[in-house]
Amino acid sequence: MEYFKNCILKHYIDFKGRARRKEYWSFVLFAVIIIILVGIVAGVLDNVLGLSGTLTAALVTIVDLGLILPSISVLVRRLHDIGKSGWWFWVSLIPVVGGIILLVFMFLDSQPGSNAYGSNPKGK
Repeated sequence: MEYFKNCILKHYIDFKGRARRKEYWSFVLFAVIIIILVGIVAGVLDNVLGLSGTLTAALVTIVDLGLILPSISVLVRRLHDIGKSGWWFWVSLIPVVGGIILLVFMFLDSQPGSNAYGSNPKGK
């Protein structure tokens, strides 16, 4: 839990440095769990209050907006870890192919040693 807390809170909107695969995928898991939990709780409240999805849509949108900057920052730091510029983020705008390219990048191992973005977070 300490590692998870340090990664999310310490680097909330830090676009410099490098992020290991573990940090990136831990953040993705955290974000997905939060969105699902908020959706479930809001959905139950919608049913109880008879709001037909209004509360769910509003709360999930607020959570999504709150996660935009941290999501982009951890993605940029992950790209730095494999030796790519953060500008590679924009490849995601290419329909279908761009998302696949970024997904493949997120699974690549860290670039060994230091690179232009800092020392290897694995310590190797």
